[in-house]
Amino acid sequence: MGRARVTANDLTQYDSLADQWWDPRGPFAALGWIAAKRGELIPDATREDAVLVDVACGGGLLHPHIAGKGYRHVGVDQSERSLEVARAHGVDETLLSDVASLPMPDNSVDVVVAGQCLEHVPEPYKVVAECCRVLRPGGTLLLDTIADTLLARILIVTLTENLPLPGMAPKGCHDHRLFINRPRLLEAAAQGGVPLRIYGLWPQARALIPWFFNLRSTVPMFATRGSRVMFQAIGTKTATGRRGEA
Repeated sequence: MGRARVTANDLTQYDSLADQWWDPRGPFAALGWIAAKRGELIPDATREDAVLVDVACGGGLLHPHIAGKGYRHVGVDQSERSLEVARAHGVDETLLSDVASLPMPDNSVDVVVAGQCLEHVPEPYKVVAECCRVLRPGGTLLLDTIADTLLARILIVTLTENLPLPGMAPKGCHDHRLFINRPRLLEAAAQGGVPLRIYGLWPQARALIPWFFNLRSTVPMFATRGSRVMFQAIGTKTATGRRGEA
């Protein structure tokens, strides 16, 4: 019998692997490291009823890194089992929804984060437009995702989905054809009134090697000048945005 065919970008995996969201050596380990970096960049709330919307929140990995910053943490995801995990780990409210159609009014949210999700959806720039739509003027938008480069395809798909090492992405987790075009991302956000700054994101090598040998529990992420593989983008909404397709 031949080997079973693996479907690229198989989103059903997030339900079947939901009990591994918080495993520090499981398939989502690197997402936890990125969530920690994301949390460092989120400012403290400036008003009493501030809301942070966590787009494609998964199992709620961001929550401990924003605890005490003054936000009501609202997680949105298309995986019902992942949302159950998120609630169990402190996320204040969860919404089962298509992330390309957020169930919030215009200009109603103080911070929007979309971590490692744009490369998994068929209309990523529509998701960006939605993030900008619900964000208040003066609010923060924070994204992290994967660039549409050959180098990213080799490192993220060819290597990490096939190496028999802890913390590697599940086979079929990504489809390189969905990786994100950085100029188009910038334009989509600008149309929504959010000028973005982009920089690369990479695990700290001196921590990564001990982590592989189970000598430490986590790996810090740091910003890099190059953004050809993983990258973050951050900006502040300066206007209500221009209507139209991204």
